[in-house]
Amino acid sequence: MDDPNADPYERLEVWCAGEEWCPVTTTATLIGKKWHPVIVHRLLENGPSGFNELQEDVDGISSKVLSDSLEDLEENGLVNREIISEKPFRVNYSLTDHGESLRPVIHAMRDWGKQYLTEPEGEEHST
Repeated sequence: MDDPNADPYERLEVWCAGEEWCPVTTTATLIGKKWHPVIVHRLLENGPSGFNELQEDVDGISSKVLSDSLEDLEENGLVNREIISEKPFRVNYSLTDHGESLRPVIHAMRDWGKQYLTEPEGEEHST
């Protein structure tokens, strides 16, 4: 959970401090896994979501991969996991301040894709 007393601009740990390319590789490590940017995008667009809702929003992801991805995003300080109820067990996922700060990055990725990518012939997907 977010610490209400925490500095929202607290920096995340960097794995290759001092290198000119380090900020790019660190960011890519945090959001560069196949489903991570999609999960962050869905949470940016739809707000806090339960596990099943996220699985429906992230079409094609298995529950195991979603669970692992959410755990990884939580460990890296981008996603918050809040237990809503014990019986039935319900959890809500939301973005932390760090996760929310990825909005311009995720939107830039989306906009670039809209401008430069085309769909394979014979396939139609909504965006």
